[in-house]
Amino acid sequence: MINEYKKLDRRVQKWLFKQGWTELREIQAKALQPIMSGNSDVLISASTAAGKTEAFFLPACTVIAEQEEGFGILYVSPLKALINDQYRRLEDLCEMLDMKVTPWHGDSLQSMKKKTIANPSGILLITPESLESLLVRDPGWIKKSFSELKYICIDEFHAFIGAERGRHLLSLLNRLEHLLGRLDDPIPRVALSATLGELEAVPRLLRPNASMPCSTITSSENHSTLKVQIKGYVDPADPLVDGTKEPAEFQVCKEIYRRCRGGSHLVFANSRKRTESIAAQLADFSEEDVVPNEFFPHHGSLSKELREELEARLQKATLPTTAICTMTLELGIDIGKVQSVIQVTAPHSVSSLRQRLGRSGRRNSPAILSMLITEKELSMHSNILDNLRLELVQSLAMMRLLIISNWFEPADNSQFYFSTFLHQILAVIAQWGSIRVDQLYSILCGHGPFGTITPSYYKELLSHMSSKLLIQQLESGELVIGISGEHITSSYKFYSVFKTPEEYRVVVSNKTLGTLPVDSLILKDQHIVFGGRRWKVEDIDEIKKIIYVVASKGGRPPRFGGGGMSVHNVVRQEMFNIYKNGDYRISVGSQKIDFLDTTARQLFREGAEFFASSDMAQQSIVQTGKDCYLLTWMGDRVVNTLHMLLVREGFQASVFAGVIEVRDVSTKTLSETLLGLIDSALPPEEELAEILPIEQKQIEKYDHLLPENLLSVGFGRRVFDIAGAKGWLLGWKAHT
Repeated sequence: MINEYKKLDRRVQKWLFKQGWTELREIQAKALQPIMSGNSDVLISASTAAGKTEAFFLPACTVIAEQEEGFGILYVSPLKALINDQYRRLEDLCEMLDMKVTPWHGDSLQSMKKKTIANPSGILLITPESLESLLVRDPGWIKKSFSELKYICIDEFHAFIGAERGRHLLSLLNRLEHLLGRLDDPIPRVALSATLGELEAVPRLLRPNASMPCSTITSSENHSTLKVQIKGYVDPADPLVDGTKEPAEFQVCKEIYRRCRGGSHLVFANSRKRTESIAAQLADFSEEDVVPNEFFPHHGSLSKELREELEARLQKATLPTTAICTMTLELGIDIGKVQSVIQVTAPHSVSSLRQRLGRSGRRNSPAILSMLITEKELSMHSNILDNLRLELVQSLAMMRLLIISNWFEPADNSQFYFSTFLHQILAVIAQWGSIRVDQLYSILCGHGPFGTITPSYYKELLSHMSSKLLIQQLESGELVIGISGEHITSSYKFYSVFKTPEEYRVVVSNKTLGTLPVDSLILKDQHIVFGGRRWKVEDIDEIKKIIYVVASKGGRPPRFGGGGMSVHNVVRQEMFNIYKNGDYRISVGSQKIDFLDTTARQLFREGAEFFASSDMAQQSIVQTGKDCYLLTWMGDRVVNTLHMLLVREGFQASVFAGVIEVRDVSTKTLSETLLGLIDSALPPEEELAEILPIEQKQIEKYDHLLPENLLSVGFGRRVFDIAGAKGWLLGWKAHT
């Protein structure tokens, strides 16, 4: 592949030899022709540290090397930190090419932005929100500065697809092509990612109108050895005061301290609260041992200075450093050589697990992943969920899907994205000043990424926005921004389309227990788990954001609460197969590899034996006392649907980790109800959504501005799956 060098600009070749490269990597060589030809989109899917970034920039910079005016490359990133990192990585190459590279986001220096406005050229590194700001505030400059644009590169593409922010990005790119008069002559898009499921479907996610062909490039190279281990910890039911039975969290912290001290590691703790508590405990251990602290938290609520200080410490590798983090360090920021990754609790998805695993094993060292899973000590009062050891088995299922099948969750391209659609209506009108109704629909739905939105939904939304003074229609028929719309679009907060889940206070007898991010279904009379106890929801104040609860009986609550509405059908079906076969090991040739420690193996045996003794391979309903548990082994959308159908039938039902608990019901009654659902006409998904309070459906940033009908339509499509529920019911009936 050394001859591939000859296709690159001589200065690029010089830079490569300066790096000590003797040849291009496989994926870089394969990317040269499709990128340099400039006549197709390109999807580059390869593991972390496989050289995806260079696979794009080396040929793209060669193509624009002699371009003197206007941007040649637009690079879009989900993170400002990733832009800053990319800027550092490109500086040397661009200096050799005498090419400008400009990082452009909210924290970029104004002096650098002013120079770029006066003389736009080379490479622009930007976030979607900053691109939106430029399109709305200065479309004339955009039209001039991007007139010679050759490429649009989207880094960490998986972080965008299937989300409101991703739909926003696709709309931005389509609007950019429309502004430049390039709809019939599209600008090639190059997407980079390490974790994409169902690759054959991704080109339509990159360019929904399919106006340009797409070349998909993957790598067959394996750059590192994979080492994985799952360790189990038992959380004692009643830790003794003298400390002979340590809480599982304390055991986990001791293990992290033992493994990580003196090295460079990432510990993913999933929640910000747990990130802080683990980091604080590790700092306490350091103080007790009278040694310097090398354990630091990293999450989105920390200041930019604290995050960047930790990132710089990791990059320099001059001091041993372990970051306790949420997903903030999951994406491809260059943090140098990380010896291992530790996952505390089951990950949210297989895709997330793969992304995290890729943070270690860089630069010819093995990729090391440890998962530290805690389960409750069993007693005569333990419930069915604790007995099944669900968190451990979900972790096993995800690990098997990752290693054996190389499977990741596919993106859902069927959503409506009404919140972002409303935002884009305001943005396009603000960009152009005024626009006809048919032109707006053509830009956003005809050529753009909102093809699932029908003309009738479009008209309903426009009518509602007009009634709320967000927009108004002139006598000429053109739409302009209304009084309320002016207030929204003139704010600096307008340019983003995402928000974090609402935090609700959990209150019992006028005492606040804490706050809970509400990103899943919460219903009156439902049972929730909070602070290690089970509570019954007495009432919900949607205005004040308060959940009123009372203590609930029924044994200790399950420790594992699931991941909201995120777990896929394939993950739960893999869990079922593990239970049914009684085997989680991974086959390598004629051998079966066991990657559990002694405690985790014992926990698995307990879960598998309970599954077998309860005959769960043959029956989906298990009676425990006065209550029944419905185990479908399906993803959260199907489970949510069955849950709401039962609530609609008058049952008190709750969901824990994909298991539906139905209170005060017999197996016979529940079975008869499910059979009745099969024979009845199931309601559409939006009808199930209508049962919920309007405030609970307002998840996305602009949902509060939508008419309730469209809010229910969008929420129903996102949360429920009537066809999947019907399919499960028919399969259950045939099996029973």
